[in-house]
Amino acid sequence: MKNKTPVYLTTEIRKIEQLAAALPNASTLMEKAGLAAAKIVVEKLLTNQRNKVLVLAGPGNNGGDAFVVARYLHERCFKVTLIFTGTRDRLSNDAKCSLDAWLAEGGEILSEIPTKKNWNVVIDGLFGIGLKRNLEGKYFDLVNVINRMKLPVLALDIPSGLDSDNGRVLGVAIYATVTVTFIGLKPGLLTHYGTEYCGKIILRSLDVNAPTLVKPNSWILDQIFAQKLLPPPRPANNHKGMFGSVGIIGGATGMTGAAFLAGTAALKLGSGRVYLGFVDEENTPSVNPIQSELMLRPAFELFKMDHLNCLVIGPGLGMSTNAYFWLDCALKSTQPLVLDADALNLISIYPKLASTLSARKVDTIITPHAAEAARMQEIDTVTVQNNRMATVKKLADHFKCYVVLKGAGSICILPDGKRYINTSGNPGLSSAGTGDVLSGIIGALLAQGLSTKNALLLAVYLHGAAADELLDQLGGPIGMTASEIIDAARSLLNQWIYNS
Repeated sequence: MKNKTPVYLTTEIRKIEQLAAALPNASTLMEKAGLAAAKIVVEKLLTNQRNKVLVLAGPGNNGGDAFVVARYLHERCFKVTLIFTGTRDRLSNDAKCSLDAWLAEGGEILSEIPTKKNWNVVIDGLFGIGLKRNLEGKYFDLVNVINRMKLPVLALDIPSGLDSDNGRVLGVAIYATVTVTFIGLKPGLLTHYGTEYCGKIILRSLDVNAPTLVKPNSWILDQIFAQKLLPPPRPANNHKGMFGSVGIIGGATGMTGAAFLAGTAALKLGSGRVYLGFVDEENTPSVNPIQSELMLRPAFELFKMDHLNCLVIGPGLGMSTNAYFWLDCALKSTQPLVLDADALNLISIYPKLASTLSARKVDTIITPHAAEAARMQEIDTVTVQNNRMATVKKLADHFKCYVVLKGAGSICILPDGKRYINTSGNPGLSSAGTGDVLSGIIGALLAQGLSTKNALLLAVYLHGAAADELLDQLGGPIGMTASEIIDAARSLLNQWIYNS
């Protein structure tokens, strides 16, 4: 699909830089990066009345970019204070040239931030995408000093202290107001703590056509892309059978609410028929008085139905013998599956279930959050979060399925290894039942005939976008409920289909 925005790992960016530098008539990327950043400072962060700039230049090429920014701002008569934390003899040739050009313009370099001075904006050029170690000592203290200033901060390429590939904080990191990132987007800007530390992200390609140099394997999942995945408008002459049937298995005693949420989401997001199969047969409700359109059955009846388009299993499933039995039946079925919650926990405990999942010949989507992903790989949650891009690939490779690793900047991956990083959503999604809702939305889109890839990607983006709509309505994320997200998602889906 055209017009997708690629995302690159650090190793890929380094390869692009090498190839771009070898092109005929290539000019220094550092000069272009510094000029692009200086323009953003002038256009978005400063006025003639607010013209005092503090520039932090680190010991590597990110510091070289900072020298160029300082020089261009100085040429425009801004009052620039430049702090250089490295030594000239350890700089690359490009960075040395940039430092010398700054000095030739009459610029000065300081080793520490002066006391009893104030500035209007900070340029963060301490560390770029190459940083992999925790910041300690003077750098730890320096970042904390900048964060305490509460000034607008422009980060060059990535906020210092943020891991470029996974968005983890390396001890401490700069809180940026704006991050101008060069050549291509990086995963660490978009997932985990990147969503909190980067502020507004601006991409400047520096005249490098990155996809022609290194073929991307990751892209952002944004509204422009998501709206290319929509089901078509419904014809006037239709019936419920045209929009598919979803079966949802779960709702163990004491956890029926999870199944009802998933079922309601599947119903309101367009599935023609939704059946809830309850794993504790003797406790199967006769009706849901709030959503009476849902058809409630003992779980075994769903396996006798030949018209189901997909099965969702996990919401309120529990960890009982019954739960194990029905999950095993689902994994051996011929329907596309969506696995969530306790289905994933059972798979992490029982190797036989894991092997059955890996051997499936029909499409399967798993939807773990970080703790569930950790259990499935027998590692800890911190390791998952610190290696989100690698974790999601290991899950897809091992279980041979589609995966969404949920969390801030959810990462979706296809069985062929292509990854998509979601840009919608907010902290309001951290409430009970929102995962059940996502599973129901995926099931609804599968039932309506979307491909597994398109159903997963559209559902993940729509789920987050619905929370963003509610965020505006509620004035914040506190108290946002899963039920509200269902209705907001239904409204958005209709708007996107019929107003496009």
